[in-house]
Amino acid sequence: MDVHMLHFYPDLMNLYGSCANLLALGRYLTALGCTVTMNPVRPGDAADFTHADFLYMGAGTERRAEAAMTDFARFAPELKAAVSDGMAVLFAGTAMELLGKEIRRADGGAYAGTGLADFRTERQKTRTVGDVYGRTALFPEPVVGFLNTCGKMAGVETPLLESTELGVGNSLTPGPEGFHWKNVFASQLTGPLLVKNPKLLETVAAAIYARRGQTLPAERPRDEWAEKAYAVTEEQLRLRIK
Repeated sequence: MDVHMLHFYPDLMNLYGSCANLLALGRYLTALGCTVTMNPVRPGDAADFTHADFLYMGAGTERRAEAAMTDFARFAPELKAAVSDGMAVLFAGTAMELLGKEIRRADGGAYAGTGLADFRTERQKTRTVGDVYGRTALFPEPVVGFLNTCGKMAGVETPLLESTELGVGNSLTPGPEGFHWKNVFASQLTGPLLVKNPKLLETVAAAIYARRGQTLPAERPRDEWAEKAYAVTEEQLRLRIK
């Protein structure tokens, strides 16, 4: 299967090594026997949503996220159409904010997001930093990650994580985190998220296959190093909860 990926703003939005999410997914799909093409989209570039199977945007500073939105606004109608058609999407870190209706700066100003979802983000004057251990309805394994944000979100009706047993969620208090709707996955957690959570990596790959009317092969690749790293992280964070 040929898989075409759109990587938005690889230079502008690559905080915390966010591009590793895309590299890990590409490697996983290649191991499944797919031919993977990654198409970088930089400010001012055209983007072919028609033939894309996956869209990715990573984390950036708050200033860079606003710069990214200035360019990405022209793609909002195509994004909504592609999502309605089942295209798989991952927005990591501050990129998640851009899926909502509005982002309010700490100084009181504001700018519009894509409006794919109804939530809003209000930037705080202080940052919230720490490990997160949460639960998702997508699979039984816990999700682990690291949060470093000043974005307080309100109005997320379909979170990716239903709860956080350690750390905070969208409201910067313990609770739901991220956003998930159709084949859209979004989270402020970094790490990078797909590298730290092999089951989430598999779930995103399954969404790409599902849009083609296929399921993941029964025999799937295993990254023993990633699995071991996840096991150690999960255990240590779980011990902190107790």
